[in-house]
Amino acid sequence: MLFIIVFFLNLLYSSYNLPFTTKEVIKLIIPGMTDLHVHGPQYAFRGLGMDLELLDWLNANTFPEESRFEDLAYAKKAYEIFVSDLRNSTTTRACIFATLHTEATLLLMDLLEKSGLHTYVGKVNMDRNGTPALQEKDSDTSYADTEKWILHSLQAYSNTKPILTPRFIPSCSDELMRKIKKLEKRYHLPVQSHLSENINEIAFVKELVPSSSCYGDAYRQFGLFGNEVPTIMAHCVYSNKEEIELMKRSGVYIAHCPESNINLASGIAPVRKYLEEDMHVGLGSDIAAGSSLNLLKSMAMAIQASKIYYRLVDQSKKPLAFSEVFYLATLGGGSFFGKAGTFLKGYAFDAVILDDSHIRSPRKMNLEERMERAMYLTDEIKIIHKYINGKFIF
Repeated sequence: MLFIIVFFLNLLYSSYNLPFTTKEVIKLIIPGMTDLHVHGPQYAFRGLGMDLELLDWLNANTFPEESRFEDLAYAKKAYEIFVSDLRNSTTTRACIFATLHTEATLLLMDLLEKSGLHTYVGKVNMDRNGTPALQEKDSDTSYADTEKWILHSLQAYSNTKPILTPRFIPSCSDELMRKIKKLEKRYHLPVQSHLSENINEIAFVKELVPSSSCYGDAYRQFGLFGNEVPTIMAHCVYSNKEEIELMKRSGVYIAHCPESNINLASGIAPVRKYLEEDMHVGLGSDIAAGSSLNLLKSMAMAIQASKIYYRLVDQSKKPLAFSEVFYLATLGGGSFFGKAGTFLKGYAFDAVILDDSHIRSPRKMNLEERMERAMYLTDEIKIIHKYINGKFIF
């Protein structure tokens, strides 16, 4: 796999008609980063409720919070904060879960369109195993609401696109999954969901879809596992050989969410194995199981998690290197959007300009050293400018 790191040294002073002099502090200009997996409505409770594993955490923390988004006044307050912070992060493109509420999802898409970010947003589908306050009435209701949302969003936005979002197999009845497939065929939309995140979750899926040979095969049986449309599966912590082969054949993207997997005691995804198999892999912040939108932090945690995997699970799988996690955050995830995530010719100009000048050190560092330091010292790095598809955002 080709790992691409391109650092520009000039802050593009000509854009502001300012002459460059050697007295000016040289900035780091890096390709914009792609967050392949983030839950917009969960941003309101990030940093809370980290003492539970996945299924209990969803019932105790996530579902009660997401049910509040039926109230558009609350949704507006929450989504304004989320979109503002996402706009001011290193992220230029993102794949976002909303909630099952159509109006609140469109509100989120309105805000994202105004922000200049390029995103996919999903109205969540879930007609079982939710709570009385957060579950669609039945598959027919979910199907009708989702189609209405698709028709509106396809017409209303330029940079904010719909993506089909069955929450995960436990939340979607067989009938609903078949209806989502109908929508995928009719509108040729991409798909995002969760896969093999937690051991108990995997066992639950086997109970719900006993004919499946693995979790990924459950999605495949409903025609929602790549091949025909771009598909993202978040986590893939426990994907076995068969599931890996299914993902490879189907071109499924893996959203690696290292902080989330640690916070919910899910495990460590074998990312080195996926890279050796030349699979599509990017990074996800997975708010709010993850605590930060900063993908520099996700990069550092991906390295740290891979070191634990190497030491405690499989010493044949060497830890990830800085260049590899930089790739995951940029071109690895960016390619889901097409030609994005690098400064190579013919790609969209997505750029983030970082200022590390105030970090005190007696050493002179080359560009890669400065960038690696920025990854670990995220609280000391200032994001001063951002471009998306050649447009100046701030």
